[in-house]
Amino acid sequence: MAPDALMNTPILWLLAALIVLPLAAYALFLWRRLWALQQAQKTAAQQQQQRLGNDLRVLASSLLDEQLPLIEGAIRIKVLLDHYALNLSQNPHCQVFHLIFEATAHVPTHAAWQALEKLKRRQHEACFQELELQHKAAARTAARWLLDEGLPRP
Repeated sequence: MAPDALMNTPILWLLAALIVLPLAAYALFLWRRLWALQQAQKTAAQQQQQRLGNDLRVLASSLLDEQLPLIEGAIRIKVLLDHYALNLSQNPHCQVFHLIFEATAHVPTHAAWQALEKLKRRQHEACFQELELQHKAAARTAARWLLDEGLPRP
């Protein structure tokens, strides 16, 4: 080897180390940051699942205790079930919540409900009463099943 090549070799190694080591340190920093972010997202998702499960328990209990109107309770339970666990929402025990939800999907809510003429509101309320007569027992059975078997114990 030529003497110039030997002298350049340590310099090249030093230059390579000066470039590679900071890049490796930065890559490690980014990897640790990504790992921490993934852990935070996982924790947040678990907490949300727990909150949804608790909310479902409260709604099912309220429906059984008749502290919540049947139609409103069934709609709320169906929506929360869809966000909590789709496979649980699709369970045959929960089908009644879907039936009530679909039967009332066309009914305006909030300000649109307030803006309805009284006659139209009374027609919707009559529909609610009919739905309640048809599905009250099944909705109560489904709520009981959710509390006893469908949802994990707190």
